[in-house]
Amino acid sequence: MLPERTDVLIIGAGPTGLTVALTLARRGVEVTLVDQREEPAVTSRAAVVHAYTLEVLDRLGAGAPLVARGLRSARFSVRDRDRLLLTVPFDRLPSRHPYALMVSQSVTEAVLTERLAEVGVRVLRPYRLTGLHHDGGGVVARLDDATVRARWVIGADGIHSAVRELAGIPFTGPAGSMESFVLADVRVDSALPRDGASIFLARSGPLVWAPLPDGRVRLVATVAEAPPEPDADHLQRLLDERGPVHRPDRIREVLWSSRFRLHRRIAETFRVGPVLLAGDSGHVHSPAGGQGMNLGICDAVDLGETLADVLAGGPDQLLDEYAARRHPLAHEVAGFADRLTRLATAPPILRPARDVLLRLVGVLPPARRRVALRLSGLAQRTTDAAARGGPAPGGVVG
Repeated sequence: MLPERTDVLIIGAGPTGLTVALTLARRGVEVTLVDQREEPAVTSRAAVVHAYTLEVLDRLGAGAPLVARGLRSARFSVRDRDRLLLTVPFDRLPSRHPYALMVSQSVTEAVLTERLAEVGVRVLRPYRLTGLHHDGGGVVARLDDATVRARWVIGADGIHSAVRELAGIPFTGPAGSMESFVLADVRVDSALPRDGASIFLARSGPLVWAPLPDGRVRLVATVAEAPPEPDADHLQRLLDERGPVHRPDRIREVLWSSRFRLHRRIAETFRVGPVLLAGDSGHVHSPAGGQGMNLGICDAVDLGETLADVLAGGPDQLLDEYAARRHPLAHEVAGFADRLTRLATAPPILRPARDVLLRLVGVLPPARRRVALRLSGLAQRTTDAAARGGPAPGGVVG
């Protein structure tokens, strides 16, 4: 049952909403977390948790139980059919998590939900946000036929964020940035190594091949027009067009498949008065590189810790600093994902130069290290530590 009043009302119980709720609850803040779905999603898009995100989750007691349910990936490879262009190793990352963790988003959400229950917070369902009004005393949120007054409202409700729309925050991006994607979890006969993920570069678009626990493989591909429910024939055609040639993959079973479309967009601001944004409600971009959910979780911990400081007596200006900190990170991550897509779709005349560049990165340790730090999220560790006023944990990033 909804309370009449709460310190913090969080809309959306995906990874971002769950994480910000857990961060606040562990600091003793009264939180109310709602979601419009009747049940948690059992299938979901994101399939990788990077090293820096795991370090952040360690601070909430959620890192170890998540690692126990995932598959450690030692490297990330860039391929053009049978040619290996670049391998980015993770086993030398300056982190206590020198790997990328391959795990379904639904498992990530389950672990966070379990940790929340341990501190006495549960997700209230199903409640849909239909109105938002803020005055000098905070925010009045209408959730179906009920109302809740909160000192702060956090929008963690994704791409089509009702919080963002009701707060009147513009959500814009470059023209022509719409992309269509196919996602699937499959069982496949493959000669590709299962200790690392690969991205295949093809003129028609990139194809990501990523191992998951229990022998599954996650496939993600950009396509001109995705069918409503991609079947085995459609996925096999994508593998035949973009994947290995001499020892081709063969789909044995499709466990789950979906499609989605998105435009690259970033909110104009992550704060309007007592209304705050985090995760996909504030930034949306290509899934290339597996950065979206990771950025959202890091947003959530940053926001939760900052808001807890404000509620403990700190100045509201700290929340402006949160917004100013996260906004350029959203732009940087979106740009990085776009560059990966452009590498994949380079025209034939540019591919030889592209391949030489990637191979050069692969043989230059400083360049390869920079790519590894960027993919793993560790490149932002020093900046985030400075914002918290403490040393970077897990080693120094150079």
